[in-house]
Amino acid sequence: MENIQTTKTQNFFRILLGLFMIMAAFGHFTFQRADFQAQVPNWVPMDKDLVVILSGIVEITLGLSMLFLTRYKVYVGIALAVFYILIFPGNIAQYLNKTPAFGLDTDQARLIRLFFQPVLIFLALWSTGAIGYIKRKI
Repeated sequence: MENIQTTKTQNFFRILLGLFMIMAAFGHFTFQRADFQAQVPNWVPMDKDLVVILSGIVEITLGLSMLFLTRYKVYVGIALAVFYILIFPGNIAQYLNKTPAFGLDTDQARLIRLFFQPVLIFLALWSTGAIGYIKRKI
């Protein structure tokens, strides 16, 4: 019974993450575009708007994959975790540069946000069964 409940909880969080990624992607293309541009670190050697558009495409792809590619959910979970790791420097830059975006207009709010990225990484891996897969491979 515990295993069935765990699977249901994992599926709930997998679907929630998928929906979250799709919503974030729409934000990239529309109402949060300036906030996402503000988060792109200055050292990234590309136009900030292009980075926002490309990352939005990746986000919508990962979000839809989390929802519909259940056969490959372990690999999608690993890809999403890697994506969260790759965008983390943007969160760090937002904190270090004191950039107000997404309603985070204090150092404390920006610092607290940094601690949520590892939670997202964990949820991407756990909700898709990738943690068990990785453990079996090691």
